[in-house]
Amino acid sequence: QVELVESGGGLVQPGGSLRLSCAPSRGISSFTAMGWYRQAPGKERELVATITTSRGNVNHADVVKGRFTISADKAKNMVYLQMNSLKPEDTAVYYCNAHQNSAPYEYWGQGTQVTVSS
Repeated sequence: QVELVESGGGLVQPGGSLRLSCAPSRGISSFTAMGWYRQAPGKERELVATITTSRGNVNHADVVKGRFTISADKAKNMVYLQMNSLKPEDTAVYYCNAHQNSAPYEYWGQGTQVTVSS
């Protein structure tokens, strides 16, 4: 069983920054891609950003482009989400995701709360 452990969430004022970290219990290179998703109260879970583990190709949702950056450090076996210029609408539980091309295909972390409020 693969575990993904997120950390770095918290309360931040609008315009502030946070960095989320994800530590998988298996090597990053064993997955096809890693990603961050979020779910706000009363809303569906949505994609924030993904990164392929082989080439490091990244994809960011339009609502976070220019503010958030996903990265991976294979040496440390960590995936990060740097979040700058945070807005109240970024408030959500953020989940780390790992994707592989065989069942069960997806793994999820337990989530970390990010609250943007003055």
